[in-house]
Amino acid sequence: MLDAHGYAVPDAASPFAPFSFERRDPRPNDVVIAISHCGVCHSDLHTARSEWGGTVYPCVPGHEIVGHVTEVGSEVTGFKPGDTVGVGCMVDSCKHCDACNQGLEQYCENGFTGTYNGPAQETGGNTYGGYSDTIVVREDFVLRVTHPENQLAAVAPLLCAGITTWSPLRHWKVGPGMKVGIVGIGGLGHMGIKLARALGAEVVAFTTSPDKKADAIALGAHEVVVSREKAEMKAHRGTFDFILNTVAAPHDLDPFLLLLKRDGTLCLVGVPAEPHPSPSVANLIFKRRSLAGSLIGGIAETQEMLDFCAEHQIVSDIEPIAIQDIDQAYERMLKSDVKYRFVIDMDSLQPGG
Repeated sequence: MLDAHGYAVPDAASPFAPFSFERRDPRPNDVVIAISHCGVCHSDLHTARSEWGGTVYPCVPGHEIVGHVTEVGSEVTGFKPGDTVGVGCMVDSCKHCDACNQGLEQYCENGFTGTYNGPAQETGGNTYGGYSDTIVVREDFVLRVTHPENQLAAVAPLLCAGITTWSPLRHWKVGPGMKVGIVGIGGLGHMGIKLARALGAEVVAFTTSPDKKADAIALGAHEVVVSREKAEMKAHRGTFDFILNTVAAPHDLDPFLLLLKRDGTLCLVGVPAEPHPSPSVANLIFKRRSLAGSLIGGIAETQEMLDFCAEHQIVSDIEPIAIQDIDQAYERMLKSDVKYRFVIDMDSLQPGG
């Protein structure tokens, strides 16, 4: 077994503390990675505090991982020591169901293995995530990173925030000639704006905060609408091909459905703790509109996203933190006091403290 060090929560109410544990010895198809940076996702907070239920403690969150290969198994062909790599929200899946065979491991019909708090395929044991110094991952779930070394901290959130917005944008074929809305300007939304703009769409950002208008324009939005302003919303009624809603708090979806053209789609990627109010069926029926959802992305499309971002010089907007500051980061995240993703610098991690 390999010694590992990280930060964990022992229960839903306690703060993070140093945690030493063991990673498995590398199997023939495994890659051992020294983690250099790990993004902080709101899903980490939900899980650490058991807000979604089912958390197994101790819990080591983190699924926006970048680092460097230190060792590979005897059957690994795609990576070698020294390579710069990433790991996202999954570290395994059944690899034989219809979804997996189509490269859609996130919809694995037997359940994918989450990078943390997920039962391992072979043993059922609980997985530990990227708030740690090392991780062992099956080769099929390791991504190649080609961004420059000095951008690695800002690359880390692409492994969740990037792919969560990229997958629906690609599935609904967003590109030139399309008018696309991005609801929410946070960790997910800011990546949605950047990616939709780079794909060639006309991008309109929606926010409840007028003071975020300048930020959204700087991120790449062509226009910003304050969704609480009925006149601003009405001016765009029936004009959108696609709207990506990244907000993870319950809210009325009908005002956004009314913005869609005939055959337009409103796609949800935020998971609120409480359900959204039920939308009006009439707003769907009379324009043949669709209300849909999307979950992260498969490994192939995650690699596609990373390559696209490297080619177009896209990274996340981040605030680096030391791992000892993770509890404060969570409290600030609850107040939306970050632009737009915290990223842990693992150089701050010292064994035992």
